[in-house]
Amino acid sequence: MSTIATNESQLAKDWAALKAENPKIRIRNAALVLKTTEAQLLATQCGTTVTRLRNEHRVILQEIKKLGRVMALTRNNSVVHERKGEYLNDSISKAPVGLFVNEDIDLRIFFSSWQSVFAVSETARGKERLSIQFFAKDGEAVHKIYLIEDSNKEAYHILVNKYKSAEQTQTESVIAPEKPTPELPDTDIDVVAFQKDWLGLTDTHHFFGLLKKHKLKREQALRLAPKGNYYAVKVSTNALRQCITLAATSETPIMVFVGNQGMIQIHTGQVKRLLDHEGWFNVMDPDFNLHVKEADITNAWIVRKPSEDGIVTALECFDKDGVQIVQLFGKRKPGIPELESWREIVQQVQDNAQ
Repeated sequence: MSTIATNESQLAKDWAALKAENPKIRIRNAALVLKTTEAQLLATQCGTTVTRLRNEHRVILQEIKKLGRVMALTRNNSVVHERKGEYLNDSISKAPVGLFVNEDIDLRIFFSSWQSVFAVSETARGKERLSIQFFAKDGEAVHKIYLIEDSNKEAYHILVNKYKSAEQTQTESVIAPEKPTPELPDTDIDVVAFQKDWLGLTDTHHFFGLLKKHKLKREQALRLAPKGNYYAVKVSTNALRQCITLAATSETPIMVFVGNQGMIQIHTGQVKRLLDHEGWFNVMDPDFNLHVKEADITNAWIVRKPSEDGIVTALECFDKDGVQIVQLFGKRKPGIPELESWREIVQQVQDNAQ
């Protein structure tokens, strides 16, 4: 695992020159152009528009509720998930996984990959935009929290001063991202045992453990699912657009999961205002925005798993590297069967793909 080094002084100059040439460039895109990372770019501004905070991620997250309504942003290379609400009902102890579970801000947090945290002040549309931004060990953003008009700015400044690091170094050490391990040959998998375990599921949350038990990559597991064109069905790469459009038309509430190495963010509710813009398919509702780079969807699957509440149906979308970039469900809670209207949507999308 190698460390990526940078000359922070030169990097700051290169970033300033890039912004002067292209004032609207986003920091994620700037990092790609400059062959660096978001965290390393932000670090060059420590002491000016950026404040490095102590890496006390759990306690900082527990204090975000003091800011009131904010906007939570989680993204990967292909999908951006933005949800407004309050950070309430947290379960963040020393366990590797933390939770926020409420109607608006619904998060699953994987702290093992987290490293640094910054408070950022930037100008957007002529106004100051304040945020708290968390980064992984490889310099990739795992989660960002933006203040909105309803937010408590005074509480924000108190939080920043409370957790300000004594070291405002403009250097950020990051590691090279780990290369994904290749999947085992299908012939090395006990397919019969795996399919039996799939059919014996009583909780969809156990599926990840099932993959680990049988040493399966996720898409490989879908290929080896129980037979019958039912439990895992490959569909068109525009299935996400179809499902969301049908959900909007029928007013069917859905669940939208978007994640990266350190976070999964979930929206539950209806989607209404759908827009296309420069290759991105977007949901643009007052409290929920979703931005999907459709060209990155290489494979899409309808996946059905047994549970104590009956079959649970999902649409899972993957990029060219087999990484899951977005997942859809019908709105549901434990103890309640999934919506029949969602099953009808998924079946229609499946029939369209036949």
